[in-house]
Amino acid sequence: MSNHKRSAQVSFDDSLTKDDYGLIVSKDGELKGIFIPDGADDADEIPESIVALCSRYFNINPNAKEHEDQPRLH
Repeated sequence: MSNHKRSAQVSFDDSLTKDDYGLIVSKDGELKGIFIPDGADDADEIPESIVALCSRYFNINPNAKEHEDQPRLH
C-alpha cells in the first residue's frame, strides 16, 4: 500500500456526471454492483461498452436474463 496522501476526497456520486455508469468492485476484484445514471429505467439495458468490460474482466453479462431481477443502484 502506498503512503501517498490524498489532497482532497471526492465522493463516488460527485465523481460521476449525469450519464455515467459506475462499477463497484470489492478489494478482491469481484464486481459487487453497477451504478446506473439517474433517469435510466431499471428495465433499460446497460450499454454494450459496459457489458463488454464486465464480460472481459468479471465474466458476467449484466444484461443477461438471469440478472434482470437484481437491484440496480441509482
